[in-house]
Amino acid sequence: MELFQTQYDWIKRTRETLFHYCEGMAHDDYVKEMESFGGDSIRNLHVHVATCYHFWLGTHGLSKSIGKTEPKDIKTVQDMRGLFQKTDEIVEEFLLKYQGNWNHTIPYTFKSGETSDFSTLWLFTHTSTHEFHHKGQIVKIGRQLGYTPPDTDLIAPEVKTCQS
Repeated sequence: MELFQTQYDWIKRTRETLFHYCEGMAHDDYVKEMESFGGDSIRNLHVHVATCYHFWLGTHGLSKSIGKTEPKDIKTVQDMRGLFQKTDEIVEEFLLKYQGNWNHTIPYTFKSGETSDFSTLWLFTHTSTHEFHHKGQIVKIGRQLGYTPPDTDLIAPEVKTCQS
């Protein structure tokens, strides 16, 4: 299996742990906007993570037209799972398209008019590390709301399968 696909599979595994954590919260806590986090909620941060993948990998890496998801459109953790299923499809298409071509550059023009070229490796690295950054914030918000978070780090032993 391709290295980055394996890495993304690990990311999805930690994300699943985070989904289970969020499913154990009261809905009002899941959507509660916290002043200490700039008015963001757990739901809003989760949507932000998904739309970052959509923006960088889907829109810029794959030249797809992807509508922006608004947090208010996501009502439950199950809805969030659906949003991330779409995200997984985008990431897997991106990984397949650029497999072995991680130095390929894609130009980007900022709102200021400045331009930059981002490699496909940068795009994948940025989106995956961005998810882990916000995963930490989600866990911290949950803790502030009185929930004990599970361990969401990549410390579990790798799952091995036996082949007959």
